Amino acid sequence: MALTQWDPFREMITLREAMDRLFEESFVRPTRAPLRTRGTLAVDVRETDDAFIINASVPGLKPEDLNISVVGDTVTISGEIKGENASYIYRERRFGPFSRTLTLPAALDPDKAEATIENGILTLSLPKAEAARPKAIKVKTK
Repeated sequence: MALTQWDPFREMITLREAMDRLFEESFVRPTRAPLRTRGTLAVDVRETDDAFIINASVPGLKPEDLNISVVGDTVTISGEIKGENASYIYRERRFGPFSRTLTLPAALDPDKAEATIENGILTLSLPKAEAARPKAIKVKTK
């Protein structure tokens, strides 16, 4: 094993090449689309004082095609989009099983949860557990 003298300029060229490669892979020739990963579900989550509202795109799915479970502060939405056995020239729409698990910042009350589908959008309303809801404390004067 031979020792070589450290050359800072040689390291800078390597860093520049790495940055060029990163830029090219990210913007010039992206290798994959971030939201089109197979098996996931795109969601929007918002919080109100009393609940969490989750919206998910589930075009073409019926209520019986979805499974939703709540354990503590974790929600899992899963199902399967049926695909056709046909020869396609282009196939960009996702099909097959999917699952998305979300951990929310407060405990949930699954007994009062509601889920609806309208125009391909799943809306899931998950009330917070009573212990997780903010409580107002009135201040008294003496």
